[in-house]
Amino acid sequence: MDKISQVKQLVSEINRMHREFSNDYFETGKIEKINLSRIITHVPAPHIYNYRLTLHESINDYLMTAEIDIKYFYRVKTRESIDDKIGRFASREDQYPVNNWLNDIFGARIILSADKIEVVMDLLDDWQEELSLKNWYLRDREGYRGLHIYFKNKNNFYFPWELQIWDVDDLQSNIHNHEKFKRNFIFPTAPTDATSPTPLNLTSSSP
Repeated sequence: MDKISQVKQLVSEINRMHREFSNDYFETGKIEKINLSRIITHVPAPHIYNYRLTLHESINDYLMTAEIDIKYFYRVKTRESIDDKIGRFASREDQYPVNNWLNDIFGARIILSADKIEVVMDLLDDWQEELSLKNWYLRDREGYRGLHIYFKNKNNFYFPWELQIWDVDDLQSNIHNHEKFKRNFIFPTAPTDATSPTPLNLTSSSP
C-alpha cells in the first residue's frame, strides 16, 4: 500500500472508531445527550470529564482492532488540558459552539513529507464527502504549521476527534510551539513536592 493510501486508511479508520465509540457511549440510554453546538455555559463540565475518562480507559480496545498500516501517534487529552482550554474559551467575549473548539479530546498525528501533504490536501474534499468528515484546514500561525482533519460523523451530540498531519520539516518548530503555548497548565508554578503532575506523552503506534 502506498503512502497516500495509508493516509486514507488512517482517516477512514479514525472516522469508523469515532462513530463506533460515540455510538457505544452515547446511544446506550445511560448518558445524557447534550447538543455540543451550543456554547460552554450549556455544557456541564462533568459531561466532558466523564467522556474523557471513558475514552481514556477504552480507546485501546478500539485501536487494537483497527487496520492501520502507517506509523501514527495519539493521545487522549488530559483533564488539566481540557480545563485550560475551557478557561481560555469561556473568557472570550465572542462565544463559539463547544464542538468548534473542544474538538481534540482524542488526537492523532502523523508525519509526512511536503509533497505527500500536498497530494493529501488535493484529495481531502473528496474524502470529506465520501467519509462524512467534519472539516479540515491548514493551520499556519505563531510558528506552528499543520494540516488538521476533524471527525464528527454529522452528529452534534458527539465530541469531535482530530488528526494532525505535520510536515517533517516543521517537526522541531511545531514541538517548540507546543511546549511554549500548549503546556502552560502543567507547571503554572514551580513544583514543590513529589505529587506534582507529570505531562502525558504522546503514544506512538507502529504497524
